[in-house]
Amino acid sequence: MTPLSTFLFFIIYLCQALTIAVIARSILSWFPIGQTHPIVVFLNYVTDPLLVPIRRIMPTVSMFDFSPIVAIILLYVIQIAAQSAL
Repeated sequence: MTPLSTFLFFIIYLCQALTIAVIARSILSWFPIGQTHPIVVFLNYVTDPLLVPIRRIMPTVSMFDFSPIVAIILLYVIQIAAQSAL
C-alpha cells in the first residue's frame, strides 16, 4: 500500500466519520438535551469547524438550518473524489 493510498483511505474514513457526527448532531438537536451534555459538547467540538463557515455563507431559511445538509453533500463529494483517485 502506497502512502498516497493510505492518505486517501484516511480521507474517506474521516469523511464518513464526520458525516455520522453531523447526522448525530442534527438528530440530537430535536431532543431536549442540554448543551452541556458530554455527547453534545463532543459533537459540537467535532462538527463546528465544518458547520460554522457554511452557516456564515448560507442564510437561515425561516427556522430551518440547512448547513448540515450542505456539509453532508460536501463530505460526500470529497469522499467520491478520494475514491476515484484510488
